[in-house]
Amino acid sequence: MLSRAHTSSGRPRFPGLRCLFLLPLALLAGCNAVLLSPSGDVAVQQRNLILISTALMLLIIVPVIVLTLLFAWRYRQSNAQAQADYAPDWDHSTQLELVIWAAPLIIIIALGALTWISTHTLDPYRPLQRLEPGRAVPAGTQPLVVEVVALDWKWLFFYPEQGIAVVNELPAPVDRPITFKITASSVMNSFFIPALAGQIYAMPGMETKLHAVINRPGEYEGFSANYSGAGFSGMRFRFHGMSSGDFDRWVQSAKSGGGELGREDYLRLEKPSEREPVKRYASVAPGLYDAILNRCVEANRMCMKDMMAIDAGGGLGGPGTYNVASLDTATRARLGLEGLRPRNYVGAMCTTADASGALDLAGRATDALPLRR
Repeated sequence: MLSRAHTSSGRPRFPGLRCLFLLPLALLAGCNAVLLSPSGDVAVQQRNLILISTALMLLIIVPVIVLTLLFAWRYRQSNAQAQADYAPDWDHSTQLELVIWAAPLIIIIALGALTWISTHTLDPYRPLQRLEPGRAVPAGTQPLVVEVVALDWKWLFFYPEQGIAVVNELPAPVDRPITFKITASSVMNSFFIPALAGQIYAMPGMETKLHAVINRPGEYEGFSANYSGAGFSGMRFRFHGMSSGDFDRWVQSAKSGGGELGREDYLRLEKPSEREPVKRYASVAPGLYDAILNRCVEANRMCMKDMMAIDAGGGLGGPGTYNVASLDTATRARLGLEGLRPRNYVGAMCTTADASGALDLAGRATDALPLRR
């Protein structure tokens, strides 16, 4: 027979039972509710939107839950008073109908107005109007521009004003607006710094934007919020909020300790890799981000913007085909096209104003097969 320990009053005592009730709280001890305690004004406004929307919805949910439990208790079978009040022929109450329909309608109207205002106020493409509540952006303030490229599986950040580039590290000065220009090299990703602002998609051949500001110094986590393959879980970086002086010193450190990020260096960096360490480049090849965005980093690729300009002008037709090219051996190997039949494509287009300008415009045409002029 199993024996149990008893208290002096004869009741069984279970010393570990109280600990079981505390176990769920222990599981929450490692949580970092950064979304509810952000450090950037945009993220704070988004947090407030979540809280207000939740509170408005709870105005309906909580009374419904409470009344459900109340009715179940009041009209239980053992309650003789409830049996006496039973009215089987009751079917309508104007007051009750007004409450049932008016309360949700008012909440829906409030949520709709809140959503409309917030959608325009927190538009990621809209330049910031304030640094935080009660502090407008000073007149003449120039935002810090950061060009973001999502690679497999790492992040590359260009600072065009400072002329540097960094892998998996993103410092920014406190209380200075930041303009992010975001694209990707291959598959779609999602750029997300929870303490700063909401997530924005990064897509190849397209540029999305995000305006934000960090209001408190510190180190924050950034990552991809969109699954993008085997190395997705390690596609993280550190975002640093710094004072203006610390940011200037960091820029000087990057310029003195890094090399140049040229087109060939970028093509090597673009190859898939996981958990890439921080790398800093003191200088960047002219037009590299624009070439990444327009998918023409390789020497014999026609830029998308040039293709679209030709299409916008109605096209040039066969007589404008000046240069037909095919991918070189190294590019075919990098793209996994070895063993497949090589295919030719238009590398550049000539014009009546400058028959040879196509090569100058592309600036990179190799392995060319002149077709016609």
